[in-house]
Amino acid sequence: MQEPMFFGQTVNVSRYDQQKYPIFEKLIEKQLSFFWRPEEVDVSKDRLDFQALPDHEKHIFLSNLKYQTLLDSVQGRSPNVALLPIVSIPELETWIETWAFSETIHSRSYTHIIRNVTQAPELIFDDIVSNDKISERADAVTTYYDDLINSVSLYNLYGEGKHDINGETVVVNLFELKKKLYLAMMSVNILEAIRFYVSFACSFAFAERELMEGNAKIIKLKSRQSCTHNSKILKTNQAKSNTNNVINLCGTTHKITKNATQLKIAA
Repeated sequence: MQEPMFFGQTVNVSRYDQQKYPIFEKLIEKQLSFFWRPEEVDVSKDRLDFQALPDHEKHIFLSNLKYQTLLDSVQGRSPNVALLPIVSIPELETWIETWAFSETIHSRSYTHIIRNVTQAPELIFDDIVSNDKISERADAVTTYYDDLINSVSLYNLYGEGKHDINGETVVVNLFELKKKLYLAMMSVNILEAIRFYVSFACSFAFAERELMEGNAKIIKLKSRQSCTHNSKILKTNQAKSNTNNVINLCGTTHKITKNATQLKIAA
């Protein structure tokens, strides 16, 4: 009960009879109640709809799916890789694992959709990592994850202080690590609350024309889960943070928010 959310002692026994932050237990229960499988949604009509779309609309539909697939691939693993090594309380540890698991369902749902509309799904998936436009949009999120993951690795290996690593002097500072955590969580919040909804708008626009409605039903299920991911971690962390430290980060977080908002306006 004395440990902070992050950067305290590592979690030992996963016990839930005593919880420092009961909000995470509520989030876990809510997330589990939203469980669904992509195969539950009938997308058979979508195949006929897709075949009748003009080429430019096929391009829009598939490009949107590629973007969603890449970002949910990131979200399916990055919370675990970035946050579990530094988490210090069991209820938060379980929430992170539950959150990441739900993201893997989202990734599977895109495979379900793409297999249905094309006979060569491998061509769609192979293009994702080689498409510069999609990678560029994803970089806005992965940059902060990568920065946190690399810094935490150094912290766990060497501890705080100055270290000579591969001929370079590297400074490991706990306050700087907390800043990187804050910025990573801010970028995730913006991903879940703005960036994903830009792509959802595209999916729902087709459904408004009574096209690709199976896809829209899947996105609706995904959207419901994304609401729980608009991170209570960040909100709780802000409440526990030193005000001056948060103010010092406002310039960077404003830039992240502005960039994501521009994407929404452009959509």
